[in-house]
Amino acid sequence: MAALGWLTPRRRSATARSVLAGEASAEAARKSSQEAQEAQPPQVTEAEPEFPVRGDDKAAAFFDLDNTVMQGAALFHFGRGLYKRKFFETRDLAKFAWQQAWFRLAGVEDPEHMQDARDSALSIVKGHRVAELESIGEEIYDEYMADRIWPGTRALAQAHLDAGQKVWLVTAAPVEIAQVISRRLGLTGALGTVAESVDGIYTGKLVGEPLHGPAKAEAVRALASAEGLDLTRCAAYSDSHNDIPMLSLVGHPYAINPDAKLRKHAREKDWRLRDYRTGRKAAKVGIPAAAGVGAVAGGTAAAIALSRRRR
Repeated sequence: MAALGWLTPRRRSATARSVLAGEASAEAARKSSQEAQEAQPPQVTEAEPEFPVRGDDKAAAFFDLDNTVMQGAALFHFGRGLYKRKFFETRDLAKFAWQQAWFRLAGVEDPEHMQDARDSALSIVKGHRVAELESIGEEIYDEYMADRIWPGTRALAQAHLDAGQKVWLVTAAPVEIAQVISRRLGLTGALGTVAESVDGIYTGKLVGEPLHGPAKAEAVRALASAEGLDLTRCAAYSDSHNDIPMLSLVGHPYAINPDAKLRKHAREKDWRLRDYRTGRKAAKVGIPAAAGVGAVAGGTAAAIALSRRRR
């Protein structure tokens, strides 16, 4: 109150009363607020739901392979290995390279041209034993694929495994190489394209069509039914807009290293996105990495060849 000494007694008295009133009001407000907080139950901040849900045996995860789990195309790397092992010759390479160039430049998939390419490529494995290709697949994985697994996607798959859920690869790649990759990564199994075989020998024909686009969704739906899964509790991961049918099936779709169309669709649908690419690598992600003879062979020959269905 000494600070108010310069005021007249009347004004000093009024000011003092104002100070007292203010202090009393502030104290009352603090006390009231404290009492109200004590009267209310403690507020619990709602945490983000656990995902994947541990112990949910009605849930599983489905992962596309190319550019989702692995950098580049499995068929491309597989083809490099087949060329290295003399499964086809340079003259075959020229034909496959021309057919691939046609697809890229024309921008359309002419059915007759596509069928010719498939028939040509299937001739590479015709007469070979399934067991031979499976064994070679193990070697090719070590040579070309093991170092190209995306650590981020691998961690996502492991999270599902750690939660006690099954994890499946779903790919247009040959089922033989898909199963090798799945086994090496410790996953549950793989849905892949199957080339027809009789008595363990490839016939050079397909059983059905390549496991691509809508076919992936049908495969996931069939597997979920057989496994007793609830698709609304399942997750799916892919980089490609071609897999929107598969992603749309599940309750937890993820766009991984997405192409432009999938990125746009994912944002519109509020799907989760993860991109493990950086800088130049992101720009090149969809393009076969090598430009040599073996590389082109891999991208075309085996990519079309063993991308076929077998019973």
